[in-house]
Amino acid sequence: MPITIFLTFDPAARALYYGDKALAALRALGEVRLHESPQALDGAALAEAARGCHAIVSDRRTAASEEFFAACGPELAVFLRCAVDIRNIDVDAASARGVLVTQASAGFANAVAEWVVGALIDLSRGFSEAVLSYRAGTRPRVAMGRELRGSTIGIVGYGRIGRRVAELAQAFGMRVLVADPLLEVPGAAGAGAQRAIEPASIEDLLAAADHVVCLAPALPETENLFDARRFAQMKPGSVFVNAARGNLVDEAALVEALESGHLAGCALDVGRAPDQMPSPALAAHPLVIATPHIGGLTPAAVEHQALETVAQLAELLRGGMPRGAVNPQRASRLAALRTV
Repeated sequence: MPITIFLTFDPAARALYYGDKALAALRALGEVRLHESPQALDGAALAEAARGCHAIVSDRRTAASEEFFAACGPELAVFLRCAVDIRNIDVDAASARGVLVTQASAGFANAVAEWVVGALIDLSRGFSEAVLSYRAGTRPRVAMGRELRGSTIGIVGYGRIGRRVAELAQAFGMRVLVADPLLEVPGAAGAGAQRAIEPASIEDLLAAADHVVCLAPALPETENLFDARRFAQMKPGSVFVNAARGNLVDEAALVEALESGHLAGCALDVGRAPDQMPSPALAAHPLVIATPHIGGLTPAAVEHQALETVAQLAELLRGGMPRGAVNPQRASRLAALRTV
């Protein structure tokens, strides 16, 4: 008898964020039940939709709360998140009921890093402003641009995306400063004629950088990491880019820094709106370039995470413990999964 799997992606999200290849591979492992409503599920509604399922493969919007785990059936053995972010999964509640939680790895590092470079070029050359003027039937403002070469980028957060942004910035001939609020950043030599990556304190980085890129992890200790004090420490006329999470930024302080002229511009792919999108009011500001959380939305990045959930479930069915398991010591229901 095959296992039953519930896929929480709604039809539109399934097409963008999971795809036919991963769905076919998932169906090779068991019977897949699809979520056909555009509304995200939570709590008792999610438990009812997944009633009788042994595994749930979840999109990032779907929360797994204490209410859900209390209401879910005893068959549920694993909750697989097709994303890195598991902040809306109550792992303690899952563990208390023996349910394994997994997360995907960051297969979108290069995609997001390329988005960052595109944002830096746009902020430096005014592409979006000119495009909007032409589309409105008006003559664009002709303004002097800035080259990335020879400028200084400050990268706050040195994970996979930060390291890739640093590599690309070096290729453009930028001076690269790196700070991480949680990690010690080792010095890293550049290749050939490229300058070395320079570790710095966040204060020194903000004072020197022409472009500040926020790539720090979203944790309680990084909440509002960029507040009025941090924006005041930034170099006058510099620009700010956030491709991490919206809760790292005090949005009122960011608006004030833009309105005062202290910052020359801002680019956002994330924010405090639903599904981690930029807040509409902030995104509409004339000095802001905003995109709807698409930094990691490329076929290669999406396929990486979707197929990883398939690989994780396959490993569990073989009796192993997959990479990305969050609470393996508490996953007491796995034995039943393997005897289905």
